[in-house]
Amino acid sequence: MSGANELFESYKNVKIGCHDCKGCSDCCRGMGNSIILDPFDFYELETGLQCTPQELLLGQVELNVHEGLILPNLKMAGEEEQCMFLNAQGRCGIHGFRPGLCRLFPLGRNYEDGKLSYFILQDACQSTKDKTKVKIIHWIDITPMEKYERFLTDWHYFLKDVREKNAALPKTQWESGVKNASMNILQNFYLNPYDCKRDFYEQFYERMKL
Repeated sequence: MSGANELFESYKNVKIGCHDCKGCSDCCRGMGNSIILDPFDFYELETGLQCTPQELLLGQVELNVHEGLILPNLKMAGEEEQCMFLNAQGRCGIHGFRPGLCRLFPLGRNYEDGKLSYFILQDACQSTKDKTKVKIIHWIDITPMEKYERFLTDWHYFLKDVREKNAALPKTQWESGVKNASMNILQNFYLNPYDCKRDFYEQFYERMKL
């Protein structure tokens, strides 16, 4: 593949470096409900903010329907519809434990044949001049990357499987099926607090077995 469709592995250098954003915070505003949070994001927020899932949902996080499932996303607020974690200086107040989609931007994820790769979201970042090459693994900055990518892939295909099963339900059962699936996912992977002193991945796969 080439151009806009070119796919990269995490060890590749890609031209996405934006010189520490230089005060730009455009990607933290007007994102609607598109910053969907996965279970690792919730674990990181619970640990970093020392809060409960319920406290997150009463503040900076909200629930919305995403491709037929109810999932949490970062809340935008105010006239500029900015992320609630953006501080007065236009900088991320949770940069060290920011969600995966925030770390990823301006990259997208591609899942194919059980594998995860990355692509550049064309014209997504407003800072288009003098971009530098950065290794994707350093850009995302989560270690160990192998475990993180395995989790992302397993989570993607888990949700894909749930959505496909919901789609196959008779019309009379579809609404209740979607609701039940969503509530089970929310309770098991989000609302049930994580032990922040334990490894996330161990807890995630324990919950997957349920």
